[in-house]
Amino acid sequence: MNILEQLRTQLPHDHILGDGIPEVGKGPKKKSVRRAYIIVLGNIKGGSGKSTTAMHLSVALVDRGYRVGAIDLDGRQQTLARYLENRAAFARNRGIELPMPDIRAIPPSNLTQALSERNSKIQRFGRALEELIFQNDFVVIDCPGSDDLIARICHSFADTLVSPMNDSFIDLDLIARLDPESGEFLRPTWYSEMVWSQRKRRSTIDGHRIDWVIMRNRLTHIDAHNKRRMATVLQDLAPRLGYRVAPGFCERVIYRELFHKGLTLLDLTRPGVDMPLSMSHLAARQEVRNLVSSLRLRRLDEPSAFLGTEGAGTGASTAAA
Repeated sequence: MNILEQLRTQLPHDHILGDGIPEVGKGPKKKSVRRAYIIVLGNIKGGSGKSTTAMHLSVALVDRGYRVGAIDLDGRQQTLARYLENRAAFARNRGIELPMPDIRAIPPSNLTQALSERNSKIQRFGRALEELIFQNDFVVIDCPGSDDLIARICHSFADTLVSPMNDSFIDLDLIARLDPESGEFLRPTWYSEMVWSQRKRRSTIDGHRIDWVIMRNRLTHIDAHNKRRMATVLQDLAPRLGYRVAPGFCERVIYRELFHKGLTLLDLTRPGVDMPLSMSHLAARQEVRNLVSSLRLRRLDEPSAFLGTEGAGTGASTAAA
């Protein structure tokens, strides 16, 4: 099933989608080229660390010799796209090369009618995904921190869905309602139900079961009571809601400081970066590596599909002078 057909399958029956998306598979294409493995960073709450995680995952995968594409669906804020703009500028100013994913941002259109804007955004997402899906080993998609149709649809394209969650019971309320006295599970929230619905739709389309990973983020450095409770509750809820728990990033200033330079924790020892490396930075870099390992991405067991081709092993593109 091509991308346009898959988009049609997932839209409400009253939703009209034009034919502006070229069909995947038409025209010359080597049969040996497989489609990219898709990682979606999804969570309807802002400030959970989706863009920072998307950036670090993208660079980590490029570092392993894979071609990586990226899509920023947050049309207004475009944090991931801005992060990569900063990265290109830093590399250019320093006269160095930095590995880059091939980024596509989906900005708002100039259309004023809600339905027309929604159709336009869905078509632009479809085009962006089609441009990247057979040209990369991985595609990383950063969803907006809000609820809209395109974010819901995007969830169903995931091979792995990563939902960063701040280590707080306020953020836990995103996925489950708990009894305030006993702490017992009462019911899933609409977000958990939405993920379940998109997983069911995906299974109907191609039989794939989306691997949903809750990533604990902004962890405290001390073994606080709240931290232990969160760990227990998340593990208890996992079989009920159908997710796995992965370790995320601790609360560190360095993650925020790197944005304006467009750098990740994996870049600090690259020639020309010239940033001091502390024990905290080393620990943070290990957090990134632990996350990649805990995601158990099946494609990591295979070499890049583009070995021996131009750009293989250096990512989709390279920021350079």
